[in-house]
Amino acid sequence: MAIFKKSDDDESVEIASPPRIGEVQPIRPKNVSVLGPTLKFKGDLSADEDLVIDGQVEGSIAHHKKNLTIGKQGRVKADIHANSVIIEGQLIGDIHSDNIVSLANGADVTGNIFCARIIMEDGARFTGTIDMGERPKVTLVPQKSAPANQADDG
Repeated sequence: MAIFKKSDDDESVEIASPPRIGEVQPIRPKNVSVLGPTLKFKGDLSADEDLVIDGQVEGSIAHHKKNLTIGKQGRVKADIHANSVIIEGQLIGDIHSDNIVSLANGADVTGNIFCARIIMEDGARFTGTIDMGERPKVTLVPQKSAPANQADDG
């Protein structure tokens, strides 16, 4: 007798979406590293999976194609490079995100943010600058005026 059974016609696949601010995730998807509240880390940190920090980290964090969450208990002094960043705790350092940065209610961030998009909830504290990339330069092309010999017959 099998405890788990997968039927042949069940082809549904569940794809994990990026975490959202304040979202409770009782079951973490595979390929997520968690640094717990009692952990203290000093140095350069990088990984090939998403990262949740609830401990203390000092140094640099590189997750260029991955997502980083600093939980409510997280205390980080580092420059961050990640695909998307959610801050619920405290960060002192710059954030470089290829995608989105989310500052939750209760987040405390001191540093500069470089990102494509940003969400800042009421109650989030932020000191620094935000750079959302260079805007494309707009070049105005003068319109050609109508020849002087054409009359308006309207």
